[in-house]
Amino acid sequence: MGNMPPGMGGGDAGNNHPAENNNNNNNNNKDDKGANKKKKRFEPRPTARQGRRRRRKGPTGLNKTPTIVPNSKCKLRMLKLDRVKDFLLLEEEFIRNHEVFKPAEERDQEEREKLEELRGTPLGVGTLEELIDDNHAIISSSVGPEYYVNILSSVNQDLLEPGSSILFHNKTMSVVGILQDDTDPMVSVMKVENAPEETYADVGGLEAQIQEIKEAVELPLAHPELYEDIGIKPPKGVILYGEPGTGKTLLAKAVANQTSATFLRVVGSELIQKYLGDGPKLVRELFRVADDLSPTIVFIDEIDAVGSKRYESSSGGTREIQRTMLELLNQLDGFDERGDVKVIMATNRIESLDPALIRPGRIDRKIEFPLPDTKTKRHIFNIHTSRMTLSDDVDLEKFVMAKDDLSGADIKAVCTEAGMHALRERRMKVCQEDFVKAKEKALYRKKGNVPEGMYL
Repeated sequence: MGNMPPGMGGGDAGNNHPAENNNNNNNNNKDDKGANKKKKRFEPRPTARQGRRRRRKGPTGLNKTPTIVPNSKCKLRMLKLDRVKDFLLLEEEFIRNHEVFKPAEERDQEEREKLEELRGTPLGVGTLEELIDDNHAIISSSVGPEYYVNILSSVNQDLLEPGSSILFHNKTMSVVGILQDDTDPMVSVMKVENAPEETYADVGGLEAQIQEIKEAVELPLAHPELYEDIGIKPPKGVILYGEPGTGKTLLAKAVANQTSATFLRVVGSELIQKYLGDGPKLVRELFRVADDLSPTIVFIDEIDAVGSKRYESSSGGTREIQRTMLELLNQLDGFDERGDVKVIMATNRIESLDPALIRPGRIDRKIEFPLPDTKTKRHIFNIHTSRMTLSDDVDLEKFVMAKDDLSGADIKAVCTEAGMHALRERRMKVCQEDFVKAKEKALYRKKGNVPEGMYL
């Protein structure tokens, strides 16, 4: 054991010489300092920018061509360039074949999407004025001038004809579609689908007026041969005039209930439109639909809204109303024959209508609706009280023989108000006092809220 070399174990292992230990420590410190110096020398500088790194523009590594080395012109460089060229040619052929053999559904879907983008939303509605050729046409809109525009290849050329409604792009003004049903939606609303429930039995009195409207409207549509045999032409139109509430609209409802012809109901104010030319266009469309659906009865209520007397005016609205009336005059008595189309007009101000509108040839029969007489009042009271539960003290003759200007609508209001009085007092029968109060209230409203007897 004593022959072991120093430092190879035993108790003497920790008793090494101090000089040797110091030398080893100094060498280790020098090595560590050298390593630290080397690390600091090659350590990259920290970046001062924070956040996401900005992406560099330009081709990425997958898209750019590889770098060709050597840079000098030699055989090796030429061979490498040829290899890159062959690769690019293969890529070009692959892309071409991919486009050629792409499924037809995908191509159609893309084309449809492009077409929808081209159409855009919303689209303008215009009128086709003239076809120039298969790809060009002249169109017009209600709010602008005429345009010479293109026609898309997706538009069915067989449906294009002058006067048809078309869809055009708002920016390019190109024709992108056709409206199949060019009927004005307002005319479709005017058509009476369900016949009114009122009949001639609901009209109190007015026997002469009912007979005249039957002869002028119903009989020519049902039996036109009678007029041919006697050698006369049936009336084209009828105007109903008189005081408000005398039964003009009620008689028109009864006509619509009794006849099997198409019934178009128009209010005079509906013919007055906002934009220039829309009113006459609506009148033309109304009579065109009436011809298509003939036999037809056209009922124009409150005709004084559009048919008043013409006068010089600087107002654009007044001139537009007059143009609408001129178109109505043309449709009533123009070159087009209106055989199976009958016109009924109603107004309570016939003195304000233009003489050209109510002259013979356009309106051949004028039917007056006066205030009801004693017999008519009795009939109207019986109609409205037939379904009411009356007490024994009710005497309707007192109201019938009274000297007051009650119309048919006023009598209906009196009966309704009497029933409301009875309901208010929790009674199931209407008594005489209810009718007295109801009549006083009706007369109070009719005279402009001025009680009877206040002024002498």
